[in-house]
Amino acid sequence: MADNRTTANLVRSYARSEIRIGDTLYTRPLRLAASSLELLTVQTPQELGDAEFEPLLALRPELVIVGWGGGQLFLPAAQRSWFLQRRIGIETMELGAACRTYNLLVQDERAVIALLFPLAA
Repeated sequence: MADNRTTANLVRSYARSEIRIGDTLYTRPLRLAASSLELLTVQTPQELGDAEFEPLLALRPELVIVGWGGGQLFLPAAQRSWFLQRRIGIETMELGAACRTYNLLVQDERAVIALLFPLAA
């Protein structure tokens, strides 16, 4: 019988203005991977730039999910181009969908990173 327990970072719950990873509640934007978690200094997805993107390369993701508590969003062309040039998939979605998709892909052992942006309270 397979052991379904994992030590990977998984989203346990979420709301528009908060995300629970393990036993910790986050109300600030964060970068989440199966084995790492880091708070972001930018407050909205539109502010993302090289300072936030470059560290992603060391994690070698096949997909980056951007989730925002404000609903569906579209990244500027320059941000999408950054990922396209490096052959990394990029998906944007509302926060709940991003959390659910991230969890599914991590449990499937995919190389995924989530950039999650809860709305400021």
